[in-house]
Amino acid sequence: MLDHPESSSAGELLELVDIEEYARQGRKPPRARHYRIRIDRKHYVVEVPHPTGRQLLELAGKKPPEKWILRQIFRNGPAVPIGLDQKVDLTTPGVEKFSTMPKDISDGAR
Repeated sequence: MLDHPESSSAGELLELVDIEEYARQGRKPPRARHYRIRIDRKHYVVEVPHPTGRQLLELAGKKPPEKWILRQIFRNGPAVPIGLDQKVDLTTPGVEKFSTMPKDISDGAR
C-alpha cells in the first residue's frame, strides 16, 4: 500500500501513504495527499501532514477531546504524549500509530 514511491517525480505528491507501513520498513514517509494512520485499533485517512492532537482525537470519536490523552507511538521507541493544540508531523520517520486513554480512569465503581 505504499503507492510505489519510486515512481513519483520530485514535485509530485503520492495519493495515499500508510505511515505504519513506512515505520515497519524503517523509511521516512513521503509527502502525500492523504495519510493512513492508526488510532488505537482502527485505521483512518487524514488529508493534512500536520494534524493537531485535537483533530486526531475528534477523528477517533474521542469527545470531548479535553477528556482524553493522545500518545504518538514510534517504532522501537517511546510513546510521546501529544497536546490538544500540538501539531504532529506524519512524515517523521518511525511514527507508527497513536493510542488514546481517558484522562480520568475510575476505579471501576459506577
